[in-house]
Amino acid sequence: MALIEIDRAWIGKEFDHSEFKVKQEEMLAFARTCGETDPRFTDPAHPDFQAPPNFTSKFVSRRILPEAFPYLGARGFDAGKTVEVLGPVRPDDTLTAHSKIADIYEKTGRSGPMLFIVHRMEFSNQDDQPVSVVDWRLVRQPDPE
Repeated sequence: MALIEIDRAWIGKEFDHSEFKVKQEEMLAFARTCGETDPRFTDPAHPDFQAPPNFTSKFVSRRILPEAFPYLGARGFDAGKTVEVLGPVRPDDTLTAHSKIADIYEKTGRSGPMLFIVHRMEFSNQDDQPVSVVDWRLVRQPDPE
């Protein structure tokens, strides 16, 4: 199967949803690990205490790809994440994340053809307010022949 022949009908269809309970201790640990110094993210007594902007990038859904998604070989790697902040994440929030494939595209690198799959998780809080969109780029390469 040529990589570019992947059916683009996979794009935009939700294939998973997950819930995550936000704990203050996890927010503080994440901020420390990232080297954050802004009191909004490090001091629970701050009037606008919230999770660091990239906090939702730590969450993963139960499925990486939809069921029945074509097998693309065992070789692959994480090509990074982008986070769009839409609202604050606070302690004790319950976040719901809906996962879908946002894009599929091909590039050729030094090691040959690579298929980029953009796994998007859209997060909202318990009040159904959007708080974050995380795009994770997964690279797959065909198995060597």
